Amino acid sequence: MRYRTLGGLRVSAVGLGVMPLSIEGRPDEARALATVHAALDAGVTLLDTADSYHLPGDEPGHNERLVARALATYGGDTGDVLVATKGGRGRPADGTWTVDGSPRHLKAAAEASLKRLGLDAIGLYQLHKPDPAVPFEDSVGALRDLLDAGTIRLAGISNTTADQIRRAHAILGDRLVSVQNRCSPAVRDSDPELLLCAELGLAFLPWSPLGGISRSSLDGPSGGGSPDGSRRRFEAFHTVAGEHGVSPQQVCLAWLSQRSPTVIPIPGASRPETARDSAGAADLVLGAEDLARLGP
Repeated sequence: MRYRTLGGLRVSAVGLGVMPLSIEGRPDEARALATVHAALDAGVTLLDTADSYHLPGDEPGHNERLVARALATYGGDTGDVLVATKGGRGRPADGTWTVDGSPRHLKAAAEASLKRLGLDAIGLYQLHKPDPAVPFEDSVGALRDLLDAGTIRLAGISNTTADQIRRAHAILGDRLVSVQNRCSPAVRDSDPELLLCAELGLAFLPWSPLGGISRSSLDGPSGGGSPDGSRRRFEAFHTVAGEHGVSPQQVCLAWLSQRSPTVIPIPGASRPETARDSAGAADLVLGAEDLARLGP
């Protein structure tokens, strides 16, 4: 396992997004725990969760409680595992995703997450999404207060613009350590934020990083900008994977990682074999010819 730096901590170069283990289509608990354990066995030390990762209308925190059980039942050492969770979103019974970035909500949510995770302090706490009804500085101020109180050790933001990253950085300074935005071969909207994170020394955590390399992506938008571009990009990832004897998913994660030394992808998984395969991307180094074929 290769490693990268997040807030002064050494973490695995590929993390695990635990959301698929708690939302619609989730596996049973035995397979869910086995999936997290497989990632840990492979050297993964960054687990990303959120209080809103649960079935619509259910009580918040299913995914956080699952992570806590997975760590408690793991046979190896978990002392170097960083649990990153998020607050500020909800999932009512109608299946929508709500937003509440008020300081009062964020502080109560962080305390509840801390209790569910069973930690002395939350390793990394992230604002899940800016709330258009709440001044952004107020939401970030809640993270500052949680840091000052010792409830959380590090702070991050998610689904944000470059301007919001700069504003959060002005408030939190070096206690802002990460940005988590959607980024993949199919979704390139966060390229400016990725570059800004490299400039500021912030970890950039791409969520849903594998979009654009499955066969279904040929029918949707992609970084190629057209159906022909989509097909070429799809074929390139699969061709490079065949030449290296690895999965296209590993190639995708390695491609993302090599875009910047601060990138730490957090692919989701719902099966142990998928978690192991994703973790293997940390050891895959793509050459200049590979990168040229895959595109910028």
